[in-house]
Amino acid sequence: MPRDTAQEPLLTQHHESDSQQQRSSAFSITVDDLAPLTDPTNPKLPRDLGGIEQICKALRVDPKLGLHSDEVLGSSSPIEGASLGKADQPKFVARSEAFGRNVLPTVESASFFSLVKQAYDDRTLILLSIAAFVSLGVSIYEDYGPHHDPDEPRVGWVEGVAILAAVAAVVFTNAINDYQKERQFRKLNAKKDDRCVKLLRDGREQEINVKEVQVGDVLLMEPGDLLAVDGIILKSHNITCDESSATGESDALKKDTQERCYVISGSKVLDGSGSMLVTAVGTNSFFGKTMMAMREATPDETPLQVKLDHLAEAIAKLGMAAAVAMLFTLIVKYFVQIALSGQDMPDGGQIFSDMVKIVIQAITIVVVAVPEGLPMAVTLALAYATTQMLKDNNLVRVLSACETMGNATTVCSDKTGTLTQNRMTVVEGTLSLLSFTNMDGGKTWIKEAKESVSQIIIESIALNSSAFEDKDEKGNLAFVGSKTESALLGFIKSVGASYSTLRADIKVVKVYPFSSAKKTMSCVVKSPQGKEPYRIYVKGASEIVLRSCTHYVDSEGETKVLDEQARAKFDQIISQYADKALRTIALSYRDVSSSEFKTYNDEDSPNVKLVCLGVVGIQDPLRPGVVESVRDFAKAGVTVRMITGDNLQTARAIAKNAGILLQGGLAMTGPEFRALSKAQQTEAVKRLQVLARSSPTDKTIVVRRLQELGEIVAVTGDGTNDGPALKMADVGFSMGITGTEVAKEASAIVLMDDNFSSILKSLMWGRAVNDSVRKFLQFQLTVNITAVVLSFISAVASDDNQSVLSAVQLLWVNLIMDTLAALALATEPPSPDVLKRLPTSKEAPLINFNMWKMILGQALFQIAINLALLKYGAQLFHLPLNRHGKLDSENLLVLRTMIFNVFVFLQIFNELNCRRIDDTLNVFRNILNNRVFIIVQFVVLAGQIAIVQWGGQAFKTVPLSGKQWILTILIGSLSLPVGLFLRLLPAKVVPEVILPQVPEERQPLVSAARMRWEGAANQVIMQGKFFEAIHKKKNPRGGSAPSLPQQRTALTGELAKDTLWKKAYGAAKTQLDNNRENNNNIGSSNSDV
Repeated sequence: MPRDTAQEPLLTQHHESDSQQQRSSAFSITVDDLAPLTDPTNPKLPRDLGGIEQICKALRVDPKLGLHSDEVLGSSSPIEGASLGKADQPKFVARSEAFGRNVLPTVESASFFSLVKQAYDDRTLILLSIAAFVSLGVSIYEDYGPHHDPDEPRVGWVEGVAILAAVAAVVFTNAINDYQKERQFRKLNAKKDDRCVKLLRDGREQEINVKEVQVGDVLLMEPGDLLAVDGIILKSHNITCDESSATGESDALKKDTQERCYVISGSKVLDGSGSMLVTAVGTNSFFGKTMMAMREATPDETPLQVKLDHLAEAIAKLGMAAAVAMLFTLIVKYFVQIALSGQDMPDGGQIFSDMVKIVIQAITIVVVAVPEGLPMAVTLALAYATTQMLKDNNLVRVLSACETMGNATTVCSDKTGTLTQNRMTVVEGTLSLLSFTNMDGGKTWIKEAKESVSQIIIESIALNSSAFEDKDEKGNLAFVGSKTESALLGFIKSVGASYSTLRADIKVVKVYPFSSAKKTMSCVVKSPQGKEPYRIYVKGASEIVLRSCTHYVDSEGETKVLDEQARAKFDQIISQYADKALRTIALSYRDVSSSEFKTYNDEDSPNVKLVCLGVVGIQDPLRPGVVESVRDFAKAGVTVRMITGDNLQTARAIAKNAGILLQGGLAMTGPEFRALSKAQQTEAVKRLQVLARSSPTDKTIVVRRLQELGEIVAVTGDGTNDGPALKMADVGFSMGITGTEVAKEASAIVLMDDNFSSILKSLMWGRAVNDSVRKFLQFQLTVNITAVVLSFISAVASDDNQSVLSAVQLLWVNLIMDTLAALALATEPPSPDVLKRLPTSKEAPLINFNMWKMILGQALFQIAINLALLKYGAQLFHLPLNRHGKLDSENLLVLRTMIFNVFVFLQIFNELNCRRIDDTLNVFRNILNNRVFIIVQFVVLAGQIAIVQWGGQAFKTVPLSGKQWILTILIGSLSLPVGLFLRLLPAKVVPEVILPQVPEERQPLVSAARMRWEGAANQVIMQGKFFEAIHKKKNPRGGSAPSLPQQRTALTGELAKDTLWKKAYGAAKTQLDNNRENNNNIGSSNSDV
């Protein structure tokens, strides 16, 4: 009788697949067994697989120690029938074979052949190829047919072959560019996906690359983590996850070890901490399966690409109209000439051959007119810029952010780690009312403090922390985690304490992780030496923790009531540290009874009736170059605003040192800003330069108000809760070192070095990208207009219906102005000059006044010079005329070759003009910094020499003499003085009707000069109102005004009386506020005075 397996745990059931049995022979569980655990549509609970303990045994992992680096020698107790293989086997091979690696299969690169096919997938090029094949067929028939004159050379086929060769050159050049571009973006994506996670291995916390995570690993979870694996919660301290990107569920989901124990990859840890058992990685995880299904998606075009696509489409339509007009005109002219000549109608073969030549000319006009290089210029500029920006520690995740950053008007920056070095050190402190400085590193304090008190302080730092010590890349021990916590751990290490020993001896029973809203972190521990069985430790922002304290510990170790006098002393200590630009952290504790502990929930930390242990001052010096970068931002018309969680005094001190807070600028706290009405916030944000004690919500509000004023806002953020502000910003910058994975995912650019100066570099590259595209646009439109008009007029005016520029010559010009020009002009590195102008406004046209002036002026000049050479070139170049006063076919070919040479050199020299899109006269400035530009010019020059000297019948050219080369180059170089003249041409000379002038630059909301002037004026008003209030207080009934010495004495007496000072100050401030309100301006907050 067969046994019933319905009630047996799934782990004991046999599996039919032999291959799967072989792969998982080291484990009694398979990928298919684990998959239902994290299936959002139909999840199974761990008890369905025998429970957490049974799953850990099956995966051969001790949840308290994690995996062993050597599974053979140090594996967990094996379950029956499992083996891990040979001792010399590389680590985790059996595990990787059974459950896969945490990587997705590499996307196959598009083959070069497919890129060639894609480049050739253009209707115009296909049409031109068909016409070339027809021309080739007709030419071969004429050369080798019965009517061919034996004395004539058989070279008719050369033009058709040359056109096909030129088409092939265009196609292969585009394909090579696409191939290079794809390689660059692949490197960027590989860099983007490279990150580290924290886990438990060999019984200790470690950081490893996310790609090395294995099924069975014990992964540590912290706020801000972006989970790359599926798993089961092993330990949860109020863990909350956002699974909206995976499931569409917008609400934050609580996680525990019971019913809500599963977590899926792609979700974000919003709050809490804990650990999880990894059950699925790579393509077996939820995120991996989703990504594999989305790989066919194509990237969106950037806004600039969309603009240029529309412009290219409009130009192509005009080019098509010109081609159709040319085709119609030449066909009509062809038959009219035959009719007027009185000769017999040519045979059908001749007419067909002539018609094919006319069609080829018309199609070539379309090829030249269609600016297919415009979108390619954007792509090349972005590809080059993003690659170079990575060298400047800017990892671009969203391509459009690069061009958007170029027009940024405001940067809202964090302080810690961005403006400062994020190398935090405890340099001063007052613990149990005993002060110390960085001179002795706290050694004097540890000697003077009561042992019982110092032990509590050391325990509070060691236990109420998630930072730990690990080896860095060089093998040196370094703290990993929050820099503030690392500084505190470094302090207790300097006084001889071991945080790891304390963590091993004392059990932490509940953790309330740091919250940017609460500005505190708390933990509850078992306290065998305390008065009660539990003790809560709280640390955080000094004034916030102090607000929750009712007692303090003095130098004798006595616990005393925190009365007004003692509280004022602590406020004074905090103020002194803050004035030195130190971050102040307060430490506190309280003993908790068993009955009270039972009332604690996982939501809110019970930070009440605390005992203040003291305050420490943590120094985080400004990064080198920050002051200069802030100054450069100001020159570029970009306002820097500092939004920080530090207290107001610390924030003001650092902002002044950095040059952010100017006289007249507004500095206030987040709660003060939130208390304002929307209209007041909009008015205040114009002058806001420092927002202290701010929450992520405050940052989001500031961004929204600035955007409502038309600002283009860049925001920096590193925390999970910064996600909304980073998403809302026009450009979001996350921190590559200290930033959470959630922040990185929400950002457009990752600062790999967390350095503020890197933001300035991204601004420069953004402006360089926009400038590069405009330079190319200026160059290409000039060539377009000139080539189309010249071809049309010369073909219509000629006797043989042939343009002065042959089809193959035009294809070479097309190659110059599309691919090669895009390479030359789109790879221009940014110069410091880009910071000397204000941001471009959103309303500014793509082609500005200066560009139109250069485009139309150069086009008119080039058309005129070429038509003049066509008309008077024989006389100018001393070419002999026949008896009819015309050039014979041989000399006509010489003239057309010289005109072709002049045309190309006009473009070569005009490309130098197009390096500048402003009125700067020196077009050679910084030219040596762009090696690509120089190389391209040499390539074009070499190609032109080869075509003219050896192109022959294929390119319809003849070799020129040295004198003719010099003449044509000199005429071509006239583009430079013409460009100089056009730059010197005043704007008022050009009528508004012809070229309307639209303001391009966006002015700051409030200029620095105006801010300083108003700040100085307000200060004078404030001082006057203050003295007036003092005077009224001294003379309430309108007595005579006291003398100056009397005023000084009165002022000193008033300042000595705190209450009277506050009244006078309040009266002065009220009058000032009323005065500002009457002027419809926002009233200054307390922090602005």
